[in-house]
Formats: sequence, structure tokens, C-alpha cells
Amino acid sequence: MGNSMGTENRISATLFSLTALQPLNINWQISANRRVHHTDKFYGQDLILRRGQPFSLSFSLNRSLGSGESLELVASTGPVPSESARTKAVFPLSGGAGGGGWSAQLVSNQNNTLNISISSPVNAPIGWYTLNAQLSSQGNRSAMKLGSFILLFNPWLQADGVFMGNQAEREEYVQQDAGIIYVGSANRISMVGWNFGQFEENILDICLSILDHSLNFRRDPATDVARRNDPKYVSRVMSAMVNGNDDNGVLSGNWSGTYTGGVDPRIWNGSVEILKLWKSSGFKPVKFGQCWVFAGTLNTVLRSLGIPSRVITNFNSAHDTDRNLSVDVYYDSSGAPVERGSDSVWNFHVWNESWFVRTDLGSAFNGWQVLDATPQERSQGVFQCGPTSVNAVREGDVNLEFDTPFVFAEVNADRITWIYDAVTGTQKQNSTDTRTVGIYISTKAVGSNSRMDVTEKYKYPEGSREERRVFEKALGKLKPNASFGATSAGSSERENRLPSISGVFKVNGVLAVGKEVNMLLQLKNLTQDMKTVTVNMTAWTIVYNGTLVHEVWKDSITISLDPEEETEYPVKISYAQYEKYLKADNMIRTTAVCQVTDEAEVVVARDIILDNPTLTLQVLDEARVQKPVNVQMLFSNPLDEPVKDCILMVEGSGLLRGNLKIQVPTLRPKERSRVRFEILPTRSGTKQLLVDFSCNKFPAIKAMLSIDVAE
Repeated sequence: MGNSMGTENRISATLFSLTALQPLNINWQISANRRVHHTDKFYGQDLILRRGQPFSLSFSLNRSLGSGESLELVASTGPVPSESARTKAVFPLSGGAGGGGWSAQLVSNQNNTLNISISSPVNAPIGWYTLNAQLSSQGNRSAMKLGSFILLFNPWLQADGVFMGNQAEREEYVQQDAGIIYVGSANRISMVGWNFGQFEENILDICLSILDHSLNFRRDPATDVARRNDPKYVSRVMSAMVNGNDDNGVLSGNWSGTYTGGVDPRIWNGSVEILKLWKSSGFKPVKFGQCWVFAGTLNTVLRSLGIPSRVITNFNSAHDTDRNLSVDVYYDSSGAPVERGSDSVWNFHVWNESWFVRTDLGSAFNGWQVLDATPQERSQGVFQCGPTSVNAVREGDVNLEFDTPFVFAEVNADRITWIYDAVTGTQKQNSTDTRTVGIYISTKAVGSNSRMDVTEKYKYPEGSREERRVFEKALGKLKPNASFGATSAGSSERENRLPSISGVFKVNGVLAVGKEVNMLLQLKNLTQDMKTVTVNMTAWTIVYNGTLVHEVWKDSITISLDPEEETEYPVKISYAQYEKYLKADNMIRTTAVCQVTDEAEVVVARDIILDNPTLTLQVLDEARVQKPVNVQMLFSNPLDEPVKDCILMVEGSGLLRGNLKIQVPTLRPKERSRVRFEILPTRSGTKQLLVDFSCNKFPAIKAMLSIDVAE
């Protein structure tokens, strides 16, 4: 339906008498309507409106209405519009303002030119609409198409379920087309820029077509379109459709570390290219995404439809597959992490929050709702997650819709460490940790690029009485007959003796790709007795969700510790050892299993992230709308070997149409590269330029730059 409407659409009607009444031309007042409906940022010439708010149009008739003649308007959406499903409305041209439904008010009639104000209901389904005029004359009826428009949710209108009263928040969560996503690990939080680009050409149309590809629409289009009045329904469908697992959705997930047949998820700079690629490929899932790619894309889709949304990162995020609110982590006695069972703890996980009322749960659960498009677990048979009320998570109300137990566990599960013996196939519980899952829950602050911590919105402070009370309440709702002692106080299976030694990995020097990794394992004897400790250590390259890639280093030592003695053992991993197996996450997991005779093992683990060399971006001219601007990228090869297959990808809404792909020549060892390129800003204001540099040794180096564009 994406036909643009010119201001002077000529409309021909069936002549049923010599002077048949017909509209001669129609003026949709697109720019004025879009300005008052806060849709003037969208590229393209479609009439884009927000529900519950009047819009104006005028058309002239070839003659005046005679006695016994009347004019009605018909608004309809979806393939099978019906008045009973509220996807079609027939309403007269009246003198007064309408009630809650569709209404048209005749503002003036001069020389047979009718100025009309049309209002849509505040709970109308969103999507493409057709507007027809219906003329009744001498018992005959003739209908003619006036044109089509798009109707969106309305966060500016108090009666709409997505209403957001705070103007600065509304500007950030609906109108902002670029943002920041936090990644890394709890001890080293870093950020990547993301181009949401919800106003870019065709993006809104693609987002609406996502709804028309959903399983729900394919099974029952009439019901699906009627339910598009509800942000709860639309957002849940979108959480299913942004992943391609059940339904030819937008993105295919891959956490293997091998991305043949697609692109490494780290390379994307934003959602625009992904959504365009999905459409141009005939709606086949784009390869590949990981959690922040799913979340960045879902954020674009929700903001484009008018649902206020933001991107949330949870560090040490639990993936609990069996709804027992604990995750099991395994090591073998040689110090290697073991992939066993389906539970895991991700270094970070990214999802979305959207803002709307929960008429189904009650006003205590209004506000931010978790949505997650990353395919982790099925919900009602489909990979979808949410909307989950953040308030419900905080209060442990895991019986409430949708998927609350899963989200609760992500931020609040207990982490249980096991030692697994591959020879005998037995395992023994080693320790329970109630505090490290779900920390530094982060999102971009309103109106600035700083990090805002929202952990307290998801749970009471770790270690507080309220936090344990909520945990036990949640466990009781999931497993009514569970005895709480097992998870909250440590297991009775092993002697509750405190360990006699402690250990920690300390970083020694810089962590950078191409350099040797230097760490120290610090061990301390906590007792008054002499202790002999056998330590088995390993280092593995990993993907951020804990997927093991390859063992790159191992070592074993036996150390004697005097009473209360502290000692340090150096850990050195050379570039040659890890180079071939390092993924774009740049993550290495080091573990040490420390064994004192007749005591439980002490497991020491640390994930480290190696820094990429920096990219520097510089704007060389003053940035003005419609004036070419030169930008320079500087990069130095830090390695003692050449880097080749270098590609620079550049993107930024309002700064360039589409994206730039620049081939960069091979760089000799330690050589410095300088690449200049040109952008053409199309909009004034502060815009975000995003760059990804990839080559054979560095799969994805990111940089971003804020550029102030003058009129």
C-alpha cells in the first residue's frame, strides 16, 4: 500500500448521471499534518499520523451537494476490514466533533471546496489505512478511493496506552534515531554506537510489513490486524519476528564463533542495513545476529511504530532453562570449563524495554516492560519473550504474563558451581553464589551519552533482606513445595566448611590484541596450618555468551603455603598462542581449580577482554545541511605482521544516505593508515557517525563521533 499521495490527486468516479457528484482534487496537507502529529522526521512523502489526534484535508467537488445527497467517509485497514472487528469505520461528514470513534467534521465549505477535520479513535489498530468517500444520490451509491495513510501509536496523547508524559524522555525514547549499547563484561564495561534509523526511507514501511509476515497474521489475518490496537500485542509479535527462528523473521542468530555464509554480528553499525537486506532478500532471515543486534533492531521497529523503547544491558546474565532460578556452571578437575547442561551465564545480555500500560495486570505493573528478541527459550511454542513488567520482576511476581520467570532468573538467579569428573561421569557441588548474577544493568541516559544504571528497578540491593525475601517468594510461586534452604543457604550435600585458601586472578600490564597477556594468580592461605595446593589452570577463547572456542594455554603447579602466607604465580599467554582462536569479542576465560587434600576445590575464574587498537575519526570541515563534509579515519597497525582484507563501513542517519563501504589497502607492520571520505548531511542537529573497520587480524574495530550539523 506504500503509494505516495500527491497533493493534487485527480479522482475519477463512475458517472451515474450527467452531473454525477465527484471530487476533483484532494489536498492531504501532508507537511502540516505531519508537523502536528510529530511524524515530520520520517523521510518520504507518505501521510503518517498518530492515533486519537485530528488531521486535516480538503477536497473540491464538481458541484454542491443537492437535497437527498449525502457524503460519508470510510476508513479501513488490513486485508479483510470489518466494522465488527473495528478495522473498518463508516462515518458521516457532520457539523460537530465526534465522540470516541472515527469522525469527520466539516470545518468549512467554500465554492464547493470542503475543509474537513478527521479524528481516529485513541485505540485504533496501527498500520496502513485506505480512506474512501461514499456518495449517496437518488438511491445510488458510488465509492471512490481518496488515498491512504499510516496510523501509529501516540506517546504524546494521555489517553493512549503508550503515553509518556516527560518530554525529554519522549524525545529520547521515540524520536532519537541513534544510540549506545553497552557490551563487554562487569569488570570492563564498554559501549558501541548503534544507528536505529527509524525515520530513514522505507524503514517504517518495512517495520509494518514485519507484522504482515508474522505467524499470527498468516494464520488469521482478520484477528491479527484487529489486535494491532494493543502495544502489548504488537510488541510481543515483534519480539518473535525480529529473530528468524519460527517465522522467517528478520535475523538469524549465531554464537558459534564461525560466521561463514553471513557476516560476523560485530560488524553491523545499525538496524537500517539489516532491515533493508531482509526486504531485498525476499524476507529471508539476515545472517547473523547476536543479542545486541536483535535488541538494536527491535528498538528501531518499536520506536518507528511510536512505542517508547530503550536498549538494556545486563552483565553476568543468567540463562536458566529449567525454571529453578539457579544456573549450574561446570569445571573439570584439570581447570577447564565444561559445557554441560543447558544453563549458562552470559558476560552480558542485551534486551529492550518498552513503555506502556498493563491493562491485563493492573496499574502497579504499568511503565517499563522487558522485551527480548534474542532466541533463547520458547514461549507459547515460539521464540519470543515479553512484555514482562519490570515491576513484577522486582517484586518476584513470576506468575504474571509474559515470561516473568525467565527474566527474573536473568537478573537474580543463584549461580552454582560444580566439579565434573568425566571418567566416572559424576559431579559434586562446589559453591553457591547468590550475588554476582545481574549486575550493572545499564542503558544510555536521557539526552546524553553517559551510562545510567537501572539495577535497582529490577531488584532490591544484593544481600539485603528484601532481595532474599523476593527470591524465596518467586521460588515459592514456581515450585510451591520447594524447600528454600537448598538454594539460599548453600547445599547440605557438602560439608559447610569454609575453604582454607582463596585465590584471585590479577591483570598485570595492558590487555591488547597482539600483545602477551600477563596476569598473576594470587593465592592466600587463610589458616594457621601449612597447606599444599595443587593448581590446574587453563585459558580458553570464548564468545561473550560463554561458548568455548579453543583452549589456548594450560599449566599445573603444586605450591606449599605457610600459615597465612600469600603468594603470586605468573600467567603468561603469548599472542602466538591465542591469535588464531580469538573471536571478535576479544574474550579469554582463565580458570584455576585449586585442590587441597581432603577439602572441596576452590575455583578461581576470570574473563578478560583484550583491547583493539583505536580508530580516530576527525571532521575536517564545518558540517552543514546539503554541503559535503570530509571526514578522516586514522588507524595504526600495532602488529609485527601485515593486516590485509581491510574494509571500512560508515553509517549515520541524517549524515549519509545508506552506507559507505571503503576498501583500505594492506597495512605493513606498524604502518599508519589515513582514509578520507565524504558525507552529505541531510538534517541539522547532533548526529552520530558510526564506523566499523575490519581486516584479517581484527574482525571488528568500532568508532563513533557526534557531529553537530548546522542548517
